[in-house]
Amino acid sequence: MRAIVGLWRWRHNPLRRGTDLVEAWVALAALVLIVVAAPVVGTLAAGLSRDALLASVREQREARHATVGTVVRKVPAPPLDPDPETASARDAHSRVLARWAGPDGTDRSGVVVARLDAPRLGDHFRLWTDERGRVVGRPLDPATATTHAALAGLGAATAGVALVEGARRLVLWRIVQGRHTRLDQAWAKAGPDWGRAGTGS
Repeated sequence: MRAIVGLWRWRHNPLRRGTDLVEAWVALAALVLIVVAAPVVGTLAAGLSRDALLASVREQREARHATVGTVVRKVPAPPLDPDPETASARDAHSRVLARWAGPDGTDRSGVVVARLDAPRLGDHFRLWTDERGRVVGRPLDPATATTHAALAGLGAATAGVALVEGARRLVLWRIVQGRHTRLDQAWAKAGPDWGRAGTGS
C-alpha cells in the first residue's frame, strides 16, 4: 500500500528525485510479486512435492509387506542416550527378540523395536519387511505425504517472499548509497569553507 501511495505522492512533486520514483516502483513491483508470484510458487512446489511423495508412497506400498511379529524375549535397553530428542522417541518403544515370517514364508528372527509398553513372551505386534524379509520402516501414508507437500509449498512461498524482499532491500540500499555519493560530490563542489566570513570576497 505504501508503494502505491508513494507513487501517487511523487507523481507531480517538484521535490521528487529520480531515485524516489525508482524506489516507489521497486516497492510496487515487490508488492505485486509477493501477492501474486509467491502463492503461485508455493502452489507449484506443493503440487510437485505431492506428486513425488505419492509416487514414493506407491513404491513403498509395493516393496514393503506388513507381517506380525511374535515376542521371544525382551532385550535390555541400550545405554541412556544423552540427546533428549532421540531418547524420547526411543523411550516409547521396546527392543525385543522376535520371530516373523518373511514374504516368501521363511521364518525370520532378530532384535527389533516394538510398540509395546511391557512386552511378554508370545505378544504379537505389527512390523514391516522388504522382499527379503528384513525389517524396514512403516511405509509413508498419503495423509503424511500431503502434509509434507503442503509444508514444502509453504516453505517455497516463504522463501519466495524472502527473496523478493531481500532483492527490494538490496536495490534500496544501492539507491541510498548512490544518494550519499552524490551528496558527497555536491558537498565537495561547494567547497570546504562554508560558514566562514568573507567567503568568496
